[in-house]
Amino acid sequence: MAETTKQSTEPQKPARVDAWLWSVRVFKTRGLATDECNAGHVRVNDEHVKPSQKLKIGDIVRVRYPGWEKVLRVEKMISKRVGAPVAVTCYEDLSEPRPSYFSAGVPRRDRGTGRPTKSERRELDKLRGYEKS
Repeated sequence: MAETTKQSTEPQKPARVDAWLWSVRVFKTRGLATDECNAGHVRVNDEHVKPSQKLKIGDIVRVRYPGWEKVLRVEKMISKRVGAPVAVTCYEDLSEPRPSYFSAGVPRRDRGTGRPTKSERRELDKLRGYEKS
């Protein structure tokens, strides 16, 4: 018996934005993908979308992160979560590299020095830019 396989020439069914983002592993859960769509952090073709918006091949999906934006072009439609090697084939990443910020860490006082004095607090505020004029 000959097996029937799906050919890539068949039109693919459109998928929901939240399900697609979860399927290609942009978000850890589908609920998180839905919340991000509702919050306005996801755009399709430069328009804010609801989670139920249908995607089609060739759409540009933008996901906003603090200080950075991930830009993806839809290559394949999937609605079920797949492994990472397969998920990468479903989109083309058009985003710029993630910025590498110099993280100085949280300043810490030496143990046993107690709370800052009033003059130390003023110096800290001045350093942080909270200085009153």
